[in-house]
Amino acid sequence: MDVAVITGASMGLGAEFARQLAARHHNLLLIARSEDKLTALAEELHHRHRVQVKVLALDLAEAGAARRVADYIEEQRLNPSWLVNNAGFGLVGPFESMPPERIHEMMMLNMVTLVELTRELLPAMRLNKHSRIINVASTAAFQPVPYFNLYAATKVFVLHFSEALQEELRESPVRVLALCPGPTPTNFHVAAGVDEKIFDKGQSAADVVRMGLRASDQHRAVLVCQRVWLTVLMRLVPRAVVRRAAGFVARQFLAGMKKA
Repeated sequence: MDVAVITGASMGLGAEFARQLAARHHNLLLIARSEDKLTALAEELHHRHRVQVKVLALDLAEAGAARRVADYIEEQRLNPSWLVNNAGFGLVGPFESMPPERIHEMMMLNMVTLVELTRELLPAMRLNKHSRIINVASTAAFQPVPYFNLYAATKVFVLHFSEALQEELRESPVRVLALCPGPTPTNFHVAAGVDEKIFDKGQSAADVVRMGLRASDQHRAVLVCQRVWLTVLMRLVPRAVVRRAAGFVARQFLAGMKKA
């Protein structure tokens, strides 16, 4: 059975990817830590779209998580035709105040598991005529972001890895997209420890996913969902100016958080 594999599928962008891919009549494998939320979503999508939905409750930040996903896919005799690497989280604040264990978890989830899962599933995906990989990066990937530094750095990694992989696979049936949303109203703010109001003016998760799927259909390698002009400007302005401007904005943002 062909399936779309979606990580971080219990809420936010992951759950929206599941809804929109199910509406396209794709069978699904949903992966996240919360089995209850995954099961509820699976039942909703099965009843609404009559697709088959498998769930795998797993902490993807743990070492060896990608291998466990691959083992499950093999045991269930599934054929991955889509891979949406959506799972990830961010931390905000001075780098030296970030708990070392959370730093490790973020780097594992945002980068290591994404790469390992892609490597595990890619050989099987090559056997499908129309396979897609969507890696969720961020507009934070286009400039250094003080006080959000490590998260932004992980998204630079995702962006560059995805673009390079797309070029490697250009003659294959597999298409790779780096999806770069701006602020989006999801539960991202909970792990990051920021006020959810900063996402109020962002695009909805439904809009981001809709744009991402359309870009994948068009075989694009990168999609910036918001403020395209700003990402272009960041590449033209001297790095020192970008760095200092981003630091000024971040300090104002943190000061506002403390007053609130």
